[in-house]
Amino acid sequence: MANCEQCGRKLPRFSFGRKICHWCAEYEAVKRGEVSEDSVQKVMPTPWTGTGSGRTITQILAGINVAVFVAMAMATAGVSLTEPTMQQLVQWGANFGPLTLSGQWWRLVTYMFVHGGFLHIALNMWCLWYLGPLCEGLYGPWTYLGLYFISGIAGGVVSVGWHPSGPSVGASGAIFGLAGALIASFKLGEFSLPRAAISSVLRTLVVFVAFNLIWGFSSATTDNGAHLGGLLAGALIGALVALLAPDHRAIGMRFMALGLAAAVVAGGWLWVDRTRGFEVRVVRANQLLSENRNSEAIGVLEGIVRERPSSAQARYELALAYFNAKRYPQAESEFKRVVELQPQNGSAAYALGLTYLRENRVRDAAALFTSQVAKSADDSNAHFGLGMTLAQQGNCAAAVQEYQTSARLDSASSGVYYEMGQCDITLKKYDDAITALEKEQQQNGDDRDIEAALAEAYKGKGMSAKAIEAQHKADQLGSGGTSE
Repeated sequence: MANCEQCGRKLPRFSFGRKICHWCAEYEAVKRGEVSEDSVQKVMPTPWTGTGSGRTITQILAGINVAVFVAMAMATAGVSLTEPTMQQLVQWGANFGPLTLSGQWWRLVTYMFVHGGFLHIALNMWCLWYLGPLCEGLYGPWTYLGLYFISGIAGGVVSVGWHPSGPSVGASGAIFGLAGALIASFKLGEFSLPRAAISSVLRTLVVFVAFNLIWGFSSATTDNGAHLGGLLAGALIGALVALLAPDHRAIGMRFMALGLAAAVVAGGWLWVDRTRGFEVRVVRANQLLSENRNSEAIGVLEGIVRERPSSAQARYELALAYFNAKRYPQAESEFKRVVELQPQNGSAAYALGLTYLRENRVRDAAALFTSQVAKSADDSNAHFGLGMTLAQQGNCAAAVQEYQTSARLDSASSGVYYEMGQCDITLKKYDDAITALEKEQQQNGDDRDIEAALAEAYKGKGMSAKAIEAQHKADQLGSGGTSE
């Protein structure tokens, strides 16, 4: 950007060869007599002076941060004053990829007001107290507020893309946005202050940013993704305001500058969601399934399947969630789709057969498991499933043979000895039943159903005392009690 040859003022962009500013041109015209001396000469706007000093928005933002920190410390019995746990941070709104990318986008805002300890919030609030009033006075309260939140959200977006599996908290992304905006504005804007004063502040800001970034890269706990994201977003806003709307009365242009920056951040979020979201949502769904939170897992997995209809893994996980929720028709449909996508997926075929059994479609289950055994005689799951089908048909003798084959192929198979023991009870082979049930107990520990089956086997064998003891233990396990 060129300067006026007479007064040194910066010329507007796209001046197309103009060498003096409009004010100087008008002044020269008056001197040459081309303009009447009685005419009122247009007074050019003064260079950027800001809106004066202000701390109101800064005080509100700092107050919210401190209030959240105090509430968190009180709720966790003071633990947050030192080092809160990951679970506590997530509960209070940390930016956590598996949740943020699974629909909880509001964490991109809340994480800015959550801090990981007293030192963390103290440093951030000190920086905010220094930079905030400078920005608030320069940009005005509403532009400053937009700058703060857009920068903070941008920091959250970059953080999720950088390390989606770890929680991110703190106001530093927004604070780096303030620093970036000031650097860009002081570099590109025109001010009435002496250039030496502007350069001094600019150097301080650059040193602040450089030091903290270097420190962040050397620290394993610092989220430099949030720092860089906030810095870049703030620099973009600061540059746009300096070039397009330095006058605080240019409200429309200010909104346009903030809107453009927000659109860039939104585009970054869509890119992160597209490139990292799928794998993170799968991890989240698996975590929910492991915690038996099937309804939540189903919601996440249905979204994943809509996103990637050809993903056999996602459909299999969704089918399992449906199965656990006893939504068998939906589970059947998804298991069938997995088998279509991966014909060699024995686990999906086995699960489909179990679904048929839960739907009382014994013939379909028998046909499926028989087919699987014919394809692979060494498939322990197929033999196990066929055994359960035969047992449901009342053919316990044949079922026991299938269970024995399954156990021989995979001695660690969970549940096979329990089912074998149930069939032996039906066949009145109580010794065999006790042996099988005790093996199941050795593999999987105490269980109410195993103890109840043992009680029945002991009773059938005439071991009344053992039967009473096993039933008592089953009752304790069923009520959530513990046995001596």
